[in-house]
Amino acid sequence: MGRIDVAYKKSQVNCTAPFVAQLPQEVRITHPFHPLYNKKFGLLGYRRSWKNEYVDLHDEKNLVIAIPIKWTDAAPRDPFIVVANNRSYFRPEDLVRLVNLIGGIKNGSRHCKANYAINVK
Repeated sequence: MGRIDVAYKKSQVNCTAPFVAQLPQEVRITHPFHPLYNKKFGLLGYRRSWKNEYVDLHDEKNLVIAIPIKWTDAAPRDPFIVVANNRSYFRPEDLVRLVNLIGGIKNGSRHCKANYAINVK
């Protein structure tokens, strides 16, 4: 199986956050596995660290917490998710990466951790 290439080039800089002045004063956590899912918090600020974007929020105990902006409703929605209207669990580029990963494992170009156990004495 050959390598599948994605038909577009991803930008080096990932600017997903709107301008700070346009951020809502209250932010809801939208990541389904976060323990504070669907709760709203007051926005303190926005920052970027190591190419990741965060919002600083006041939690229920009045402590400051930093949450990735993509886990909140302050981030712009993924265009694919909007067009798919939540009918697809996977984005095409993620499926292409998965196919390439599986193909690499099958061809032996990527080492599986299970192979390392054979050499342990």
